[in-house]
Amino acid sequence: MTAETRRVVVAVVDDLMFLSRIREAAKRQGAEVRAVRTAADAAAACREGAGLVIVDLDTPRLPVMDAIATVAGDPALSAVEIVGFYSHVETERARDARAAGCRTVLPRSAFVRRLDELLG
Repeated sequence: MTAETRRVVVAVVDDLMFLSRIREAAKRQGAEVRAVRTAADAAAACREGAGLVIVDLDTPRLPVMDAIATVAGDPALSAVEIVGFYSHVETERARDARAAGCRTVLPRSAFVRRLDELLG
């Protein structure tokens, strides 16, 4: 994926600490983060040019699996990369995310270590 298509990052993240980390890393990479709360908003942001969706799989307040399935299931958005992160003890969520169409699923610690790389 080119840097141009990755300039906008969609975050389906409710945890303010992680959202702040994502925004700081994106700023270092020259990218903009759009935090969304619905699957429809995630898909709309991707249709407007976002090349990456980051999903906190542990948030119970957001429809994260719906967001993954909506973006992954839209043929027009097939180039959009979807990255999910989760607590290492929640392995079922990781399996569910992969089944919904999430291409990259990482434990939180690995996500934090790889954040700059994922946004680059």
